[in-house]
Amino acid sequence: MSTVGISELKNRLTEYLRLTTRGEEIIVTDRGRPIALIQSIDAARRPLTLEAKLAKAARQGLLELPTAKPSRRFRTVQAAGKPVSRVIIEDRG
Repeated sequence: MSTVGISELKNRLTEYLRLTTRGEEIIVTDRGRPIALIQSIDAARRPLTLEAKLAKAARQGLLELPTAKPSRRFRTVQAAGKPVSRVIIEDRG
C-alpha cells in the first residue's frame, strides 16, 4: 500500500493508476491526513454509487459504457390510439 500527497498524485497520476491495476491500493493524503483510497475496480467490494457499479460491471465485461454523451435530448411523442402495452397483450392472446 502506497501513501501519496495530492500534488505528488497529480504529477504522477499515470504511474499510480498503473500500480492500482496491479492490485496495489493508494492512500491519498492532504497535508498528511488520509482523505481517499484509490484501488482497482476489481478490488472494490461493494460500489456505492451508480457510476461505480457501472464501472465495475464494465470492467467485468458485463456491459460496455458509452464513449460520448448523447448529442441532444429526446423529445416525447404523443400518439393516439391504444397503448402499446394493450396492443401487445391483445396480440399475444
